[in-house]
Amino acid sequence: MSGRTAIVTGANHGIGAATAVALARQGCSVLCTYLRVHDEVDPGMPQAYRDNRAGSADAVIAEIEATGGRAVAIEADLSDPATPAVLFDAAEEQLGPVDILINNATGWVADTFRPATIDRNGRSLRPVNAATWSQQFAIDAMAAALMIAEFARRHIARGATWGRIVGLTSGGDLGFPEEVSYGAAKAAQLNYTMSAALELGEYGVTANMVYPPVTDTGWVTSPVREFVKSSVTHFHVADPAQVADVIAYLASDAAELITANVITLR
Repeated sequence: MSGRTAIVTGANHGIGAATAVALARQGCSVLCTYLRVHDEVDPGMPQAYRDNRAGSADAVIAEIEATGGRAVAIEADLSDPATPAVLFDAAEEQLGPVDILINNATGWVADTFRPATIDRNGRSLRPVNAATWSQQFAIDAMAAALMIAEFARRHIARGATWGRIVGLTSGGDLGFPEEVSYGAAKAAQLNYTMSAALELGEYGVTANMVYPPVTDTGWVTSPVREFVKSSVTHFHVADPAQVADVIAYLASDAAELITANVITLR
């Protein structure tokens, strides 16, 4: 993938950071965009996860540059509809036209239709309200759609014939109990991505979603690990780099025939 340029959202930690590194390792120039989030203390959420979400992408850029790669980091709020154009302008000016879009960022909240409570893993759950809905949908649905739209507009305008879009999802047809807004917003992103696959295929663009297994980005606790061990549908607690390798494959020439799919990892 030498000579390609990628934008990876939510690239300051976890799967996003690992994906930026994986793409750079294959020769891509990478724009890492992120937003530092300062979460309230929650006894069910490890401090490591809060620290990861509150950090910059400096370490990611340093890792890429240490191996001769090209990368830049931009802190930007994806809930602002003007942000996609800003990010694509920056990528074009500093790295080159964008060939690969990884929609990894999330506005994650744990909300429920029940009264405020504590879930089985000790996390605090908030009742669904306008604030939880807006926080989730602004990033996982609206921002993802606008990033795809900006990608498509520029791709077609410059007569490009090769492109890759990859999003991240969780949940399923029966929703996502105890993370109901998250599940619904990811369902919207999935729909946008599948539509992009069908509409943009004639321009050489593939679009897929990756459904990771439980992935230790800092939030996995002992109860979560015990849940995975006892589950008949969850097989692994994955490392972010394992998921990133799949995303990087989908962004490669070898994945030309893979489009309009949800790649479920277990």
